[in-house]
Amino acid sequence: MREDVKSRIKCHELIKKIRSGQEAASYILPGMTLGVSGFTLSGYTKEVAKALAERAERGEKLDLTVYSGASLGDEFDGLLTRAGALRCRMPYQTNKDLRNAINDGKVSYFDVPLGLMPKWVRSGYLNHIDVALIEAVAITEDGGIIPTTSVGASETYVACADKVIVEINTKVPEAIAGIHDIYMTEPAPNTKPIPVLKPNDRIGTPYIPCDPNKIVAIVESETMDSGITTMPVDDEFRQMSANLIKFLEDEVAAGRLCNPLPPLQAGIGGVSNAVLEGLKNSNFEHMTVFSEVMQKSIFDLIDAGKVDSASATSLTMPQADLQEFYKNVEKYKDKIVLRSQEVSNSPEVIRRLGVIAINTVIEADLYGNTNSSYIDGSRLMNGVGGSGDYCQNAGLSIFITKSTAKNGTLSCIVPIVSHLDHTIHTVQVLITEQGVADLRGLDVLQRAEVIIEKCAHPKFKDALRKYWKKASVLSDYKGFPFSTEANMMFKSST
Repeated sequence: MREDVKSRIKCHELIKKIRSGQEAASYILPGMTLGVSGFTLSGYTKEVAKALAERAERGEKLDLTVYSGASLGDEFDGLLTRAGALRCRMPYQTNKDLRNAINDGKVSYFDVPLGLMPKWVRSGYLNHIDVALIEAVAITEDGGIIPTTSVGASETYVACADKVIVEINTKVPEAIAGIHDIYMTEPAPNTKPIPVLKPNDRIGTPYIPCDPNKIVAIVESETMDSGITTMPVDDEFRQMSANLIKFLEDEVAAGRLCNPLPPLQAGIGGVSNAVLEGLKNSNFEHMTVFSEVMQKSIFDLIDAGKVDSASATSLTMPQADLQEFYKNVEKYKDKIVLRSQEVSNSPEVIRRLGVIAINTVIEADLYGNTNSSYIDGSRLMNGVGGSGDYCQNAGLSIFITKSTAKNGTLSCIVPIVSHLDHTIHTVQVLITEQGVADLRGLDVLQRAEVIIEKCAHPKFKDALRKYWKKASVLSDYKGFPFSTEANMMFKSST
């Protein structure tokens, strides 16, 4: 065991609990429920997962239920799925093998909005947490756990678990300590207001409080987060970004938005990352971020002097960019905050701050409904994530998507979504590379017209117009025309 690990354990009585991954995994029994640190491929444990997968591959039926903050890397989700060790997984995932196992019925899955996950666990709506697995950069004198690249729901899992296993990742520099702000609300009816008035407010502790007696094992890790792969920025992404910026400029000019802008939130993935990149060349200054994830684009905006402060629950970047962040962590310490998931996704705080929410979707329909989680209404992609937390409470709720998919062969603007995640009540603005549909205050008939004209790809507009005309003729209620027959006509024509 390297001395570097021991030096990071300031609570000296815990040094004797240093174990191998296999020894630590022995505390996890078949059928248990694990609360695992990690949020969007960052800050998750790796070594214990490897040991659990080895046990499963030797034939042990583990049937584990795993709760996390959001998606975990392949070293956890993928490894345990391929080994057949999982029975249930919540609340969000992006791993190909896990996604296939869920769609094939081999792993059960429930799609809960990310902001609700800590509350549901603490309220007993879900399974009791047997063991919490937390990746850390260090442990304080009184047993406090300093996370690495994410907070997620870790503080809830530590508080609720019978046992805690900590993986200290020596590839993450100790200098990262101090960027975290851990805060946990009291259960109802004793819940108090979350006192975040500005994105950079700090209201908690820089570590996860933990009784040292709960910690049964500490494991050394040298495995970095797998990191996210960003999509290359193409002309359609650039146009989507230009459309967003022009819309925001018009809102400021009309007096509907202040300047500097209210805090920005952007969902995970290449589309959001690319769209935010465009803000570097905008006229907006002194921007702030209150979001779930900090992607590379956020740090680019900080470096460009465009963003003054950013708050999230995870750092989600490609490995090379994460390494660059580690080298320059002192440069960003006074500008970023990593919060507990129930604060980053809190409806109360999102609404108070008037956040501009920018989220991506798989498809949107003519009524203004959107689908962000299921392909053809039946095959899970990733999950609803935190988009519901934000769009339902944002000062301005924007959804973005390319107008087509599958190399232009499919329209992402459809007569009616195959699966409904966000309704007309929370979708205020829809943006594609074709244009901007401002849906605020429009009835269904007006929405359909503006979505077709502003957001649909030209080669699909005629088919969408034919659907709308046919649906209007066949519908018994002209205020909300829909027809299965007309919908099938659209699908067959495209």
